[in-house]
Amino acid sequence: MSSQPPIGEINQIRSAPGVPTIRNVNWGGLKTLYVKEVKRFFKVQLQTVWAPAITTLLFLVIFTVATGARRPVMVGSGTVAFADFIAPGLIIMGMMQNAYANSSFSLLVGKIQGTIVDYLMPPLSVAELLAALVGGAVTRALCVGGAVWLAMALWPGVHVTPHAPLAILWFGLLGSVFLAFVGVLTSIWAEKFDHAAAVQNFVVAPLTLLSGTFYSVDHLAPVFRAFSHANPFFYIISGFRYGFLGISDSPVMIGAIVVLAIDVVLGLICYTLLKRGWKLKN
Repeated sequence: MSSQPPIGEINQIRSAPGVPTIRNVNWGGLKTLYVKEVKRFFKVQLQTVWAPAITTLLFLVIFTVATGARRPVMVGSGTVAFADFIAPGLIIMGMMQNAYANSSFSLLVGKIQGTIVDYLMPPLSVAELLAALVGGAVTRALCVGGAVWLAMALWPGVHVTPHAPLAILWFGLLGSVFLAFVGVLTSIWAEKFDHAAAVQNFVVAPLTLLSGTFYSVDHLAPVFRAFSHANPFFYIISGFRYGFLGISDSPVMIGAIVVLAIDVVLGLICYTLLKRGWKLKN
């Protein structure tokens, strides 16, 4: 007796032309691309995780030695030691910069090497492709942030005990997603690695350093204070710092809403450009 189904049943099993076989979320494909993105940076973890963590830790050592680790800093209505003040900002700064570095590489290297078809041809929807790219970038950011936090927790004279874990998770994740979306936009627009490096050097790095990572914006001149409050990086760093210190130089709830709104807008822009295939499908 044959184990094969009759020919009529085979024709019924096959989908009609143009009708998708995967009708909901392609969890298998999404997982595969996400694992690929994670393995890509984890194969060179010395460069992608540990080197950024050590560089961020060197910032802490240099600034605390130069200015004094216990020099008080006015933050909102309270004071805190300088080392405790800059530590959370350095952690989230390293997370955001590495989220950008990861997501700005995938599609760009595909365009340069001619392997962009590996991202566009698999049976993945635009949302699934975007979720895998952003998920890989956020995973790298969390690895770097965890390594930096652990090193600072063991460093003498620095206190990074969580005060509001929900704020740490909220601003840490949304801040990483924010830079991951910026990286995806950059990889869509860029045509060579110099373009991605230009965005990193002339946009991401300056906005990160001028967002109150090393100083409290309350003591700036009115013009520079207004510029800081227009900088989305400021709300991410300020809210993340609140998660460790319990004090902030900006309203935490307003910052949480602002960051969420920016992420939604950037996500929609990334989705639209990927769906249209702008600068990807030639």
